[in-house]
Amino acid sequence: MKKYFNISGKYWLMIAGAFLLMLPSCNEDVLDEVPLDFLAPDNAYQTKSGIEQGIAGLHSKIRGDWFYGGQDQGSMWRGVGTDIAFHGEDPNSTRFLTNYVNYLTPASQFVAQYWNPNYQVIQRANVLIESIGDSDAEIWGSETERTAFIAEARFFRAYAYRILVSYFGDVPIVDEVISGPRVDFTRAPKAEVYALIESDLVYGVQNLPARGQESAPGRITKGAAGHLLSEIYLEQGKFQLAADAASEVINNQGYALMTQRFGSRVGNDVFPSGGDVYNDLYGYGNQNIPENTETIWAIQFEPYVTGGSNFAGARGHGPAYFRFGNTPDGKKAFRGVFYNGKYTGYCDTLSRPVAWIRPTDYAAYEIWEGNWDNDLRNAPHNIKRDFYYDNPESAYHKQKIDFSEFPEGARDPIRDTNQYIFPYFLKFTDPMNFFDREHQSGGGWNHKEVYAIRLAETLLLRAEAYVGLNQPALAAADINQIRERANAIPVAAADVDLDYILDERARELYAETWRHITLRRMNKLVERVQKYNNNPLQPGASIQAHHVLWPIPLSAIDLNLENVLEQNPGY
Repeated sequence: MKKYFNISGKYWLMIAGAFLLMLPSCNEDVLDEVPLDFLAPDNAYQTKSGIEQGIAGLHSKIRGDWFYGGQDQGSMWRGVGTDIAFHGEDPNSTRFLTNYVNYLTPASQFVAQYWNPNYQVIQRANVLIESIGDSDAEIWGSETERTAFIAEARFFRAYAYRILVSYFGDVPIVDEVISGPRVDFTRAPKAEVYALIESDLVYGVQNLPARGQESAPGRITKGAAGHLLSEIYLEQGKFQLAADAASEVINNQGYALMTQRFGSRVGNDVFPSGGDVYNDLYGYGNQNIPENTETIWAIQFEPYVTGGSNFAGARGHGPAYFRFGNTPDGKKAFRGVFYNGKYTGYCDTLSRPVAWIRPTDYAAYEIWEGNWDNDLRNAPHNIKRDFYYDNPESAYHKQKIDFSEFPEGARDPIRDTNQYIFPYFLKFTDPMNFFDREHQSGGGWNHKEVYAIRLAETLLLRAEAYVGLNQPALAAADINQIRERANAIPVAAADVDLDYILDERARELYAETWRHITLRRMNKLVERVQKYNNNPLQPGASIQAHHVLWPIPLSAIDLNLENVLEQNPGY
């Protein structure tokens, strides 16, 4: 195998200096740096296959930063620290945004993890945009193919800026390749950042492939760009443009809500209550198949494939039932499956969760009132609420867990209801589908694809735009398409407002979308976190008004020697 290596800066200078001393004279082109034995944009992006690797790198970067591990960054986009979820494993943690005051400091490593990765994506996208634009026409089948690659890179640049502008407000615009040290950045007004995002996404709508024409599952299409464009218009209060962008996706791109059962779970339901079309959306292998007309963009996780990776779905979202301890009569509460000569303590339908993301009472109970028994999304095979002892040695075997059966003071009420047992949204597990860690029933890791965008959210974006346009009947019509699929009672136009849309987003999209961004867009973050985040040790997560925007990382401010990056108010 060929090995690549790097030489530190001082040794490069020594080698270069010695080489120049041996030359009686030189032309200017001698000073040009041409990489010969390591990969760089100058040689990696001269071929279509090299450019495809660069695009794959952007996909991998987004997957790794936001969709992989499920700890701080991954848990945040799934709703921790908002109205729908808090950290259950340790509700008093210094991590996982359990306390806004302690978490959001300029020196925090977690704040930097929202700044640095996005600018890394932007730099990589800029390199690709420039390289593809400068590439020889002969490597492309057509100019249409070239512009589609540019559009995909520009989509990721827009995606990164969408996060930055939501979390930090005014941010530096970097729309060209940075080829050397820079210490003179300035924060551009949000309006200018939005203009760049709009430009990138409009270019995507015009030049990306249509649904079904993408070269591989997970590649970006016109639908993904149009969906994100609708969201960006909503951010700016451009409601008609938002409705139009969403309508183009909904009506003209070949998408449709799934209304009939489909895919791998049909005839293979694991839970006694059966299954339904909503449950099928989350079955292994169901996200990318042509039959699924609801997928707009799915993040790819494959077993047995180099670079396939996995997703901490069960690990992040489920209660750590296996840590429960003993039954009221002193026997181990969960025996688990029999593997390699012993019982593991883990259940193959629940895997090995660790309670990073515990739903609030609002998400687990309140939003289902009035539709508790009829809404499919609240069915026992979609949200598990009842847990049963699993040990034939105990008199409580197969009985429902009831904390009142323990002597007073025998249990820890915080761990019992926030770490060990709580409602489990089962769309994040993959029962009986484990490709490794069999001794832990998969260890809490899934290999099915994860939705980044699906059509149900596009409908809710358009409904939000219609509320902004004071057209509640049209908003209700969009919402009711989703509620009809779920067998829920239709909403009346008079009852539709932003709070109702947030409720419906929680029911349909719990932990699938970036709740922080949605709440900021609607100017609801502080209000709803204070009202609904019922962390028992940090109620309301101590959020204050200035926490709507996060602090600019101190590292970015300190390194910007030739200009001032103004800090956000309150920090």
